Amino acid sequence: MPNQNQIANPQSGQLPQIKGPQMNDRDFLNDCLATCKYLTDSLNVAVREASHQQLYNDMLQLLNETHQSAREVYNLMFQKGWYKLEAEEQQKLQQAYQQFSGYSSQFPYQ
Repeated sequence: MPNQNQIANPQSGQLPQIKGPQMNDRDFLNDCLATCKYLTDSLNVAVREASHQQLYNDMLQLLNETHQSAREVYNLMFQKGWYKLEAEEQQKLQQAYQQFSGYSSQFPYQ
């Protein structure tokens, strides 16, 4: 029985039912997405700490391109049914909203 809170497309049927030791398309895309996530995390730190303007500009461009690549890989995986999301219950969303909505009054600029 499928999970009612799951947000996913049906799998494309391109993968074998029994997984062998060799990498398939889903494995390669999953590895690519994990690498993009690692790179964006690392580049965020590097961009923030760049002391030279041109170095900052170059790394910022790399960061943006890496984020775009990650998004494209995610979209492809989701389209093929290889990336699933869980829908959150409305009550939990409302609780989180209530918890954090009061924080805006603490911002220095309204």
